[in-house]
Amino acid sequence: MKKSEAEIIREYAFEGVESVGGVSFDGEQVWFAAGGQLVAFDPDSGTTTRTLDIAAHAGTAFDGKHLYQIAEDRILKIEPSSGRVISTIPSPGGGRDSGLAWAEGSLWVGQYRDRTIVQVDPVTGKVLRTIESNRFVTGVSWVDGELWHGTWEEDQSDVRRIDPQTGEVMERLEMPKGTFVSGLESDGKDRFFCGSGSTNNKVRAIRRPKRSGA
Repeated sequence: MKKSEAEIIREYAFEGVESVGGVSFDGEQVWFAAGGQLVAFDPDSGTTTRTLDIAAHAGTAFDGKHLYQIAEDRILKIEPSSGRVISTIPSPGGGRDSGLAWAEGSLWVGQYRDRTIVQVDPVTGKVLRTIESNRFVTGVSWVDGELWHGTWEEDQSDVRRIDPQTGEVMERLEMPKGTFVSGLESDGKDRFFCGSGSTNNKVRAIRRPKRSGA
């Protein structure tokens, strides 16, 4: 297993936001769950660009067209332009879920205290498979065929890449003391965006490790 310290590139702070849950990226804007709102901002300027008044308690994902948001015991499918909820499915953990990602036509849901990530059919909510972790799971992100997730346990957080078949930890980025990871999403390039939970009002960008030949 490869282990290194997470490199924080930038911190974004938002007045009036008490906590940051799920985080996603639509190719231009970063979206994050702020309890009673979904907030979007420009990652280059840090300027807030959109707010949607909608229940947003945990993980957030984007499928290329729609946002998905965990709201207590449901996953909402949302039209970003209007904020309209198009459909809902049950959240597999019944209100105990954390992270959310989109990949390969499925939703991938982090289950915090169960230490698992489950693949879910986005139409029916049926659980298709389960991946075990050995830490409490927060945010989830797929990028370039790699599965990453955040952890938060015993006042420590890291971001880790795991084998999607076995759950084995392949790589760990350890967050500095006192910084925690709730939501997690990649920009598809060299950054991960991390929520900070209820500890403050920040989203942090950390550097995604380069691959040999990249």
